[in-house]
Amino acid sequence: MRQATGRAVQVNGRTVHVEESGSGVDWVVFEAGGGMGRTSWDPVVALLADRTRLVAYDRAGFGRSGRTATQLSIDDLAADLVALVEAVVPASFVLVAHSMGGLVARRALAGLGPRLQGLLLLDPAAESAPVYDTFDRTAAKVDRSLGVTQALFRSRSLARLASRDIRRLFPADTYATMLAEDFVPAGIAQTRKEIRAVAEAIRGFRAEPPDLPTCPTILLSASRSQRGRARHHAALTEHRRRWAESLPDGRFETVDSGHLIQAEQPGIVADWVERLGGRTTWISARRV
Repeated sequence: MRQATGRAVQVNGRTVHVEESGSGVDWVVFEAGGGMGRTSWDPVVALLADRTRLVAYDRAGFGRSGRTATQLSIDDLAADLVALVEAVVPASFVLVAHSMGGLVARRALAGLGPRLQGLLLLDPAAESAPVYDTFDRTAAKVDRSLGVTQALFRSRSLARLASRDIRRLFPADTYATMLAEDFVPAGIAQTRKEIRAVAEAIRGFRAEPPDLPTCPTILLSASRSQRGRARHHAALTEHRRRWAESLPDGRFETVDSGHLIQAEQPGIVADWVERLGGRTTWISARRV
């Protein structure tokens, strides 16, 4: 099993489970995608632990963190991220965020302040893309599907069957932890809340976009689309590219991967983390 140990940290009246690992002078904080937690970063953590201080956590209501009775918004989760950094990270750091976690990270930028020395986004949500024009309806469909999944996951054999694609991507001990903590009815219930939070955030981000990052920012976009989603995937990729290249110090790259870039291409993720943490000079994509 995984050897990582963690601790409970209080943030805004909520409790989140945090794992701190690694050594060195550089710090990295990980923000997971929707329906996932600290364990989703295991493949990257394994590559960086001998030279970097690493912080991965479960958002409130998920994994080993305290349960939440109310519906938390992306703004709430961003405030938790800021509070977590203030409580745990004593120096400047790189923030790595995946998928929905990109919304959390972007909303947290103002609160994180100048200590944020680099931002690495993996296949993040891009609210300006046309695919999100009807996301309220999409979220409702996903919620209905997850409602069925939530009931089915009372059966461990059905949970293993439904999560077989995840099992193929992650180390066996990581998957075993996910199966025990995340792919359970309570975990699916929290995922449903996060989908609702994303739907609300898409509307909010379109009406009032968050501050743009002023630190060096890398956006890695997966090259492989889901079956039948090629057109939507291409449009989403283009909107990600435009956003990254609009930044004063931004870079966009496509990666040969599906959505879970940190599992399929952990070496690429780790390389960019080190380049951001080491303040390596690089030329932004729009200047190439």
